Amino acid sequence: MRAMKPHTPSPATTPITIRAATWLASAALAWVVPAAAQTPASTRLPTFSKDTVAATPAPVVAVQATALVRGLKNAWSLTWLPNGDMLVTERGGTLRRISADFKLDPKPIEGVPTVKAAVQAGLFDVVPHPQYASNGWLYLAYAEPSPTDDGEYGTALMRARLKDGRLVDQQKLFAMSPKSRRGFHLGGRIVFDGKGFLYLTLGDRGEMQRAQAPRDHAGSVIRLHDDGRVPADNPFVGRAEQLPEVFSRGNRNLQGAAIHPTTGELWTHEHGPQGGDELNIIRAGRNYGWPTITYGVNYVTGTKIGEGTAREGMEQPLHVWIPSIGVSGMAFYTADAIPQWKGSLLLGGLSGQSLVRLVLDGERVVREERLLFGEVGRVRDVRVGPDGWVYLLSDAPDGALWRVQTR
Repeated sequence: MRAMKPHTPSPATTPITIRAATWLASAALAWVVPAAAQTPASTRLPTFSKDTVAATPAPVVAVQATALVRGLKNAWSLTWLPNGDMLVTERGGTLRRISADFKLDPKPIEGVPTVKAAVQAGLFDVVPHPQYASNGWLYLAYAEPSPTDDGEYGTALMRARLKDGRLVDQQKLFAMSPKSRRGFHLGGRIVFDGKGFLYLTLGDRGEMQRAQAPRDHAGSVIRLHDDGRVPADNPFVGRAEQLPEVFSRGNRNLQGAAIHPTTGELWTHEHGPQGGDELNIIRAGRNYGWPTITYGVNYVTGTKIGEGTAREGMEQPLHVWIPSIGVSGMAFYTADAIPQWKGSLLLGGLSGQSLVRLVLDGERVVREERLLFGEVGRVRDVRVGPDGWVYLLSDAPDGALWRVQTR
């Protein structure tokens, strides 16, 4: 198969007016793509951010952002409890509670497992079980030190119940193997699919060839039952040369994931190297190419990585960002508070310091809107609240929780 050519890169509590680079033409989106109409991902051409941004000259709706809580230290993940309170993870290893009226509890929640905080490693996602109101399970992803204290660590998954400001009934469900001393690319997003399964995203640990190693968790998406058991229909179950927990492979560092509200499929994005951030749909047993194929290049030198941008049997991304925006956090917007955004895919930019809104036509990105550029800092997490507004976490030593609303 002929390799495809990469695109050339294109050159506070007060409400903040959004500055946008794009416009979304339609809120009525075509969500469902019939299976017969889907183009095989190994041959489909991705769309490119450069083109979709250029196609959208103005925002479809004016919005503003307000800082609700300040003083969060490198906040990583946000979620809600049934009573309206929020939980926020801080990468250094603390779990914080914010009341429904946006008061930060000065005392962190106790009982958080031992977390290795180094470079990009630390405490990652916090997600309640879909039946949290009845079973009380909270799930945490975090960088777990090796029990032998040899300096190695890897992404782990645990669940616990929250009682009187402490995590109790702790159960570790998964631990990445092998671990590493490198502080890069640990993934850390948790997603429930509504069918009794959960997904945990991982990264290649900065050791790129591990993403293609068959008996290595690095560079993969893990699929489990909610109690940590391996589903019998996972794609590599019963294959001695593979790991049964693995659902996909060839991923570099996935820090955004969400279930499509209509198809039920897992959508993710991942960091590229220098250029080449990707949006993908994760399907059973698929190989997403890293580092054999990529639209990014080596840092500093700009030299080619792997074989180019395409190879038979490896998936093409849906959408590519060149230059990279440092993608993090992801949510489909299905609420009513901003009707013009209905059906949009929202994600954050770290280096891009923006909220990004994508308009989809089935599995194709047709327009891209950049919001809040440079106004709220590095956007680490994006969530849609129970009230239908969009909430952001900024990643900084003195970060904040922001709410995005129409003006």
